[in-house]
Amino acid sequence: MNTSAPANADADVLRVGQCTVTMSSREVQVPGVRRVRRLTPKAVGVLRLLVAHQGRVVTREELFAEVWPDTAPTNDVLTQAVTQLRKAFAQDGEPGNGYIETIAKTGYRLLVPVTAAEPSPVAADPDTALTGGEATPSVADPVTVPPRHHGRWRHIRRFVYLGIGLCMLVALLVMAAVLVQRQAPRSALDAAVDDGRVVGSPQRPYRLITATGGFETYPSLSPDGSQVAYEGSDADGEGGVIKVQTSGNAPSRNLIEPVAGALDRFPTWSPDGREIAFARFHHDGGCQVLIAAATGGNLRQAARCDGTELLSFDWTPDGRGLVFGSMVGRYAHRGIRVLDLASGNWRVPAYNVGGDDFDYAPRFSPDGRWLVFVRNPQLGDLWMMPAEGGPLQPLTDDAAEIRGWAWRGDGRAIVFGRRVDSEVRLYQLEIQSRQIRDLGLDDAQWPSIARRTDSLAFVRRKAQFGLFEVPLAAPEQAKRLFASGGRDSQPVIAPDGQHFVFASDRSGSYALWWADLRRPDSLRLVQGLRPDARQAPDWSADSRQLLVVGRDDHGVARVYEISPRDEQASALAVPVSRPIQALYTDNPQHLLLVERDDQLQTRLALYDRSERPWRLLGSVKGVSQARFDRHGRRVLFSRFGASGLWSIDSALAPSSLRQVSAEAPGRWRYRNWSSDAGGKVVYLDSTFACASRLSTLESRRDTAARCLDVDRLPTGNGFSISPDGAAVYASLAVSDGAGIGLMALPAAPPSLFSVMGNVLIQKEK
Repeated sequence: MNTSAPANADADVLRVGQCTVTMSSREVQVPGVRRVRRLTPKAVGVLRLLVAHQGRVVTREELFAEVWPDTAPTNDVLTQAVTQLRKAFAQDGEPGNGYIETIAKTGYRLLVPVTAAEPSPVAADPDTALTGGEATPSVADPVTVPPRHHGRWRHIRRFVYLGIGLCMLVALLVMAAVLVQRQAPRSALDAAVDDGRVVGSPQRPYRLITATGGFETYPSLSPDGSQVAYEGSDADGEGGVIKVQTSGNAPSRNLIEPVAGALDRFPTWSPDGREIAFARFHHDGGCQVLIAAATGGNLRQAARCDGTELLSFDWTPDGRGLVFGSMVGRYAHRGIRVLDLASGNWRVPAYNVGGDDFDYAPRFSPDGRWLVFVRNPQLGDLWMMPAEGGPLQPLTDDAAEIRGWAWRGDGRAIVFGRRVDSEVRLYQLEIQSRQIRDLGLDDAQWPSIARRTDSLAFVRRKAQFGLFEVPLAAPEQAKRLFASGGRDSQPVIAPDGQHFVFASDRSGSYALWWADLRRPDSLRLVQGLRPDARQAPDWSADSRQLLVVGRDDHGVARVYEISPRDEQASALAVPVSRPIQALYTDNPQHLLLVERDDQLQTRLALYDRSERPWRLLGSVKGVSQARFDRHGRRVLFSRFGASGLWSIDSALAPSSLRQVSAEAPGRWRYRNWSSDAGGKVVYLDSTFACASRLSTLESRRDTAARCLDVDRLPTGNGFSISPDGAAVYASLAVSDGAGIGLMALPAAPPSLFSVMGNVLIQKEK
């Protein structure tokens, strides 16, 4: 094979085979082809290294080290660069494989001779090269018309403007055509097969940096993305220890040594990376927000709190203070406030917060101009306001369960976790356009983004939940119902104690299932709807029908009345656009709806459906979930603004309102309570000693708290109790665990015109 000296690699114009390459302008001139082909900078870098080692195999490692230094690229970026070089050298319909040879599992080799050459005397017209052979239309010079011909000039001017408009339209169509025809970047699935061979399984966009098999949660990335702090476990497997480790898989270290009788949670790096704030929860219910040096030590207290769930805080952009969400208990405060660490003084931004609102996870934008928070994260949305306070504007309108969120470094977008069906996924929200994009991560929540890079850390929890019947007299005799490899949840037993429905993804998609408990083989899918994961269905008193909130084929929320045994379903003409929950009462014509209005407020409403349109009979604001107690002819419900349980009569008369329990259910477990046919109200939660504990919310002598399962955690979206109160039907974890994932965030999608420009200027195909 004819070779040339490596010095050719330093020449600006090279003769590569029969093609002429101008390295400075990244242009390739192919004989017989009028249009100049343009290479990307990375493709030029690969070519330069192949030329420098012409005739020798250049390994992938050498190419990565030279062309992609100080990065961790995947194999597909190199494959794309080589593919572009081959296309650039292709002629007469033949591919450019004869120029570059692929050496399996090793690298690439340049096959053709290379010599230094003089610049081509015939230079391609830049406009022609950039537009694929069609000259870009130019605007004609203004026409000079004598002042006395005003009418004629106006007539000519119309045609001039029309011609300009047509030219712009043609140019836009050409750009759009090029955009549509351009080759899409190779996906991870495509990269798993290279040159007709199976390379391996597709690479995930992330990697897990913890692999203990336990629970690692609440990650926080250092500003430069080099370290991550999170809540992990001690040597005995007990959680509540703040761990710090590098962003690789290196061993972690304890930020500070664990304290007996306390759990440390919610680590948060300071903007300068020197300190970490975290919360310490004591077993006696006390709580502190502490600050420690990132290297450990120098521990000091920033604020007092109590052990109530949904504590949230973050650093101010200058690192001189902490911003807190709503707090309850002894140190309660409704709404957001900012603590100055030096003086201990609190500042309260002036904004509108109602009595039924709980504002959670406030965070300042990277430039300090805006403050974003989650209002009522159980069924909530993201809201934004100026940093000093002012008018609020909603960023989302989903009434969804929000599982953490974080700003991107440029402040133009945020990433948040949202429960969808049986899992939590991560989404990116563009602040200006309000466009939401799925990041393609399943079972991901609690994101954290480094302030100075686009590194993303998140919790990946991969749990499987099964349905269990647990006798209260003998919890150790619990038995699993309907074996499955999916996630079964929201079990609801009918008043007759026989018919049973639940939600599951066991079939591959989230759906509603029905069975007769006397005949386990009767289990079947309920066709015709996709149930809403936020609230469980409700049985009629005769156990023949169900009210279910679901979505139709267009994603519109509807209330369905279902006869599961007859496999019939019909959508009800409810007078609300966004129903969340539907319930029967003691009157078949009176239905209860938890609904959301256009002001993003939620209420419980009682309707008479015998009239057209349905007539509103009464309502209660701020309700998150409701149940109808047929024994006591009352409505039980939880609220957004406070923990606890309330009751009101079946007519929703304000005078009958009273509080049943002051502390339970908690805000995060607002759905984990139920009542039996006798009106007994029970609550399912977790404690340090018992993973699934059942207790009553109304004091009775014969109903002490029971531990249903020491190890298995329950789901947080509901359970039911048998009509006779003898057994509990709950969804418990069969396998569980959570690890910390790390990945580089994808670049924000460019606008249409910037994409067109890049296609025409940088990738002339």
